[in-house]
Amino acid sequence: MPADMMETWVAGWAVSRRTPPPVAQPWGYYIEVAGNPAEVGRHVLPVTEESLVRAAAAAVTVPRTWMKMPAEPGDVEPWLSPGWVVAWEETGHLMAADLTVTALRPPEGYGVTVEYLEGVIHARVSDAAGRPAAQGQAALLGETAVMDRVVTDEAHRRRGLGGLVMRTLADEAAARGAGTGVLGATDPGRALYETLGWKKHATIAECVYRP
Repeated sequence: MPADMMETWVAGWAVSRRTPPPVAQPWGYYIEVAGNPAEVGRHVLPVTEESLVRAAAAAVTVPRTWMKMPAEPGDVEPWLSPGWVVAWEETGHLMAADLTVTALRPPEGYGVTVEYLEGVIHARVSDAAGRPAAQGQAALLGETAVMDRVVTDEAHRRRGLGGLVMRTLADEAAARGAGTGVLGATDPGRALYETLGWKKHATIAECVYRP
């Protein structure tokens, strides 16, 4: 299951971020990342095995290239070649949920707008003055939606807006035929998503080449 979910996640991430499609590699996939000073590209390994991690790491010569895989960071650290480090602070969680349509009601003083553009659902929450308060997006891949870039402005946190964005995306995705949601979460994100019925399926270990 984590391998299939990782493949879905990487495909959806590329659609959501408008990057070139993932390029197949012997160990998984490579995605080019543009406009990010901290990351030039990423190798995503759906299956974590020592031989695959070593092969992927050995193929990298460009600094700020990342590797992501379903594994505990401490398990893969001994397999990394010189120049690679575990990005402990970036360790994530691969999560999934069944999507169902719910009856949404924004908190008082907020409104939600939804836009569907080139396979991606965009949900935006604004305050009474029309200022952005929270947002998120979801790439549709057939019967699966990959959630991405869910964020709440600091001035509007702890008001349930993150959950509102997630439920809005889930509603829109379900209405368009998606039955499953997949995402990669940070620690704070995981805490939110679990309250919404999402379940963790694997830890995502993150490593970066910093020679």
